[in-house]
This record gives sequence, C-alpha cells and structure tokens, in this order.
Amino acid sequence: MRVYTRTGDDGTTGLIGGTRVKKYDLRLEAYGTVDELNSWIGLIRSQEINPDDVHDLIEIQNKLFVIGALLATDTTKVESAVQLTCCAEDILFLEQRMDVILDNLPPLTNFLLPGGSNAVSYCHLARTVCRRAERRTYQLSAEMQVPAEVLKYLNRLSDYLYVLSRKVAADSGIEEIPWKS
Repeated sequence: MRVYTRTGDDGTTGLIGGTRVKKYDLRLEAYGTVDELNSWIGLIRSQEINPDDVHDLIEIQNKLFVIGALLATDTTKVESAVQLTCCAEDILFLEQRMDVILDNLPPLTNFLLPGGSNAVSYCHLARTVCRRAERRTYQLSAEMQVPAEVLKYLNRLSDYLYVLSRKVAADSGIEEIPWKS
C-alpha cells in the first residue's frame, strides 16, 4: 500500500464516503486541528509523566481519532453513528479525571503563566490547540450537523489539559508562576 495517491494534487481531498472537497474546506480545518491536537497529546504522553496519566492520554487520543473520523465523514453517503461515537460517558470520563486531580491540588487563586518544564508546556500548547479545534468545530457546526457531544468533549478536553498541566507540575515539584496584572 502506498502512502501517496496523487488524488490530492488538484487541491482536493476525499471525505469518508468519497465526496471530494477543497483542501481549505472548513471541515478539513476542523478535523485537521483535531489531528494536530492528537499529535501534541502524543508529545505529552512521550514525556516522563505518571503512567496513569499516560493511560488516560491514550484513551483521549483514541477518542480524538473517532472525532476526526466523524468530522471527515460525509454523512449523506455514509452512516457513521453506528461505529463512531462520542457520547456523554466520554465527557464524564474527562470530568471525573479532573475532579480526582483537582482534589489533590491546591486551589487556584490566580491565572498561571504557562511553562515550568517541557511536559507542562506541552500540556499548555495542547490546551491552546484544543481551543482552536473547538472554535473550528463550532464554526463548522453552523454549516453542517456536528454532534453536540463532540463540541462538549473538546470543551472539557481543554479544561482537562489545563488541569493536567497543573498535575504534571505538582508531580515534578515545579512551582506554578501566577500571572501578575
């Protein structure tokens, strides 16, 4: 199997279902940003962090592949809901993980400056890419139906990545630097 197909040389790409769209299509911006986010999460996962966090990140990466596939599917030609789902349980997974982490961190009283270590910084980079993915997906939802759970998941995931940045800092003994206005 070859990686290259040459079918995109005309400035289009194929959706799941066979429909061809321009490479600058908003749908591609949305699922491309989700793909970028998945890569940043892979970078976090490759750092020396708690194995439980690595496990959670693998779960999240798998869900992001599902979300990307949902966004890349022409639902007028292919029924994706049967195989590809993002549901309330996925959102609950993120909320429960955040609750456990926050129970073990000092309360937040200020905004924090991103940084402190590579792992903490990668969490913040992933968080900002996640916010962009959420914006692009909301923009796409004005043109086509996007499952509400996908939008909620991306929103919670950015919160999770922020909370994870704090946990990684705490696990590593890194001082959080408050923003001073």
